[in-house]
Amino acid sequence: MKRKTLRTFAAILIIVTVSVPLRAVATSYMPFFHRQDRGDMALIAGQTAYLFHSGTNDVKKSIRANDILVVYRITPACEVREAGKIMATAYVGETYLKGEVVEGEIRPDDIAKKGSVSCLVISAGMCQK
Repeated sequence: MKRKTLRTFAAILIIVTVSVPLRAVATSYMPFFHRQDRGDMALIAGQTAYLFHSGTNDVKKSIRANDILVVYRITPACEVREAGKIMATAYVGETYLKGEVVEGEIRPDDIAKKGSVSCLVISAGMCQK
């Protein structure tokens, strides 16, 4: 009887010892991933914007240098509003576009569209190298 109780207690102790540190790691977050830590990253007329696209032939056929893309922003109320315009200047790699803000105030996570093709406005960090 004592042996069975001791084994049960040991099993419970092992489970608790293993599960407590795992739960603590699973709920900790890196502070630099939060949106509020990005600061004001708005782009205005004349600044360079970078766009992410799917890399398919549809995008490459639809968007050429000097084309104007209309940029939309989704508000917290889930309304889509025009935020500005970007002129495409060049392709960067397989899935990125470089452009110049023509009008409005553009922010990361805005959507740039031309016809049925859409691109995501991103922060310039990964494309400046």
